[in-house]
Formats: sequence, structure tokens, C-alpha cells
Amino acid sequence: MTSTDTLENLTSPDPAAASDSSTAPQGAPLMLALHQTALGGPEVLQLTKVPRPAPGPGQILVAVHAAGLNPTDFKHRALSIFLPPPPLTLGWDVSGTVVETGFGVTLFRPGDEVFGMLPYPHGAGSHAEHVAGPARAFAAKPAGIDHVQAAALPLAALTAWQALVETAGLRAGQRVLVHAAAGGVGHLAVQIAKERGAHVTGTASAPKHDFLRELGADACIDYRCEDFTDTEERYDVVLDALGGETATRSVSVLRPGGVLVSLLPGDEDTKAAAEKAQVRAVTLLVEHDHAGMRAIAELVDRGSLRAHVSGIFPLAEGSQAHVLGERGHTTGKLVITVR
Repeated sequence: MTSTDTLENLTSPDPAAASDSSTAPQGAPLMLALHQTALGGPEVLQLTKVPRPAPGPGQILVAVHAAGLNPTDFKHRALSIFLPPPPLTLGWDVSGTVVETGFGVTLFRPGDEVFGMLPYPHGAGSHAEHVAGPARAFAAKPAGIDHVQAAALPLAALTAWQALVETAGLRAGQRVLVHAAAGGVGHLAVQIAKERGAHVTGTASAPKHDFLRELGADACIDYRCEDFTDTEERYDVVLDALGGETATRSVSVLRPGGVLVSLLPGDEDTKAAAEKAQVRAVTLLVEHDHAGMRAIAELVDRGSLRAHVSGIFPLAEGSQAHVLGERGHTTGKLVITVR
């Protein structure tokens, strides 16, 4: 964490630069945040003083210990996708300690360790020293993991859980294909599918196949030199984090009645192919979910789920994490530490 001396040496932002801290009362104390006032590359991210938010009704204020990074952070830093233009502070994954509770909160008390995903997409702001969010976006942090591990889980694990369990209704004995299986969502999806008793095939480059097998994958496909459609294998579920042509081609490896869950918008070709093949093709946008976070915590407690963290960066070096993450070859997750 940045020292008090460093904090005092930073200049206070102008009001416009902190306008996304809408829950901060006038005269609120300041905190450090990885903040941006323009869209662009990683260089637009600056360690900046912004007003500390206050918890509203049904919210908790969390002192952030660690916050995960996801591809959506890189995309929103560069483009206005779901969020309004800057100024803004990104970050949806968070693990930390409850500092204060708003009116009506009964789940948590100050001092509780929690982890969760802020409401996606409009609840961003975890890449900072404090964040306020709905109490029911959080769950108690599993005691057996640290804040770095906990911060790596929420968005990616909720995405995998909502895709495989809640959307596809994955059952024991079914066969699943996970694209980009060594990535943030993918490596957690492999573990969740195995815990459900499924047979799991993952696509990844050959050097990552041993990693996938350690996670429980039953079969691996090297996307660089193998065509995943060149097989007699038929899957009950395909989880696709790539979109485009990959989504359309994935329809051909599904059984009739199977489910394709894409994390990027599908096109008309995918929809037409799905209708012809008599399979279901849907696009998932992850939602904050207290029950889902509790289910993830239970998997962690049972030893069935663990995030692989391939890089840890202090808040002041968050822009470097963006540089690494945007290369698109990260195994597992990147995490920013605050405390």
C-alpha cells in the first residue's frame, strides 16, 4: 500500500476528475484510486486522490485489500461500452474488510472479511482503497484463502457458475467444451464442470495442457494446430469466451438439444446455425449474486475451486497490469493489491 507520505505528495483532483464517486458526500475524506479522465491505453490510468464513497441504504463500505482484473477492465478503459465516458475508476472484483454498513444491512458488520463482484456493469470502482456496493453483492471470504486469491474469483467464477450451472443446467455425466480454458473464466469453468461430474474438454495452446489436466480436464485441444470441429465428439454444453466464428462453429459440435453459452454477443450466423442444429445459443452477461458468491465460497471451502493468479501488482502499478493483460495470453488471473 502507498505510504502516507506518498498520499500527501499526490495532488488532489479537480471536481470533474472525481465526479464518478457519486456516493461520496461533500467534504468526504480522500482515498487513492486507479483513475482515468480519458479513454485510451494503459497510460491513461493514474494513481489519483478521489473522494471516498459512503455506503447508502443496503450498501457496505469495504476497505479493499485486493481487486481482480478482467478483460472487461481493459475494454472499458479504452472504449465506452456499457459505462459513460470518464472520469471513472474501474474494477468489479473485490476482497476486503467491511468498514461501515448502510441503513438496513443485516448480513455484515464492520470488521467482516468479504469478497464479491460489484454490480456489472454500472457498479465499477474496486481499483481503489475503498469501495461501496450492495451488501448482497458480497459473501463472507473463505477463511482458507487470502485476499489475493479471493479477489481473483468473483467475476470470472460467477460467469462460469451462471453459464454452466444456472444457464446450461450442467449435470453429472454430460460432456462440456470450454474454449480459452486456461484463461480467467475458462480455468474456473473447468473446475466447476468437474465438480459437477462432467467430462471436460478444453481448448488452449499446447504449453498450457498440463495446467488444464491439473485442474481436472479430461481432454485438451491445441487451438493453434487442431480444429475442434474435426471430431466425432458431441458435447452437451459449450462455453465460448471468444465469440465470432468460434461461436458459430461451436454449434456443429453440440448434440441436438445442447447449449452454447457465449460471453460475447452472437451474430446472425450463430443464431441461424443454432436453429438449424436444434440447439440453444445464448449470450450471458454476468450479474452480481449473493447466492452465487456463497456457492463459490462453498466450492473453495471444499477444495474444489481455486483461482490461479499469474501476476500481482500494487495499485500504483495497475497500468502495468493492464499492459500485461491486454496481450491476451494470461493464464488464470491478474490481481491488484491495495493493502
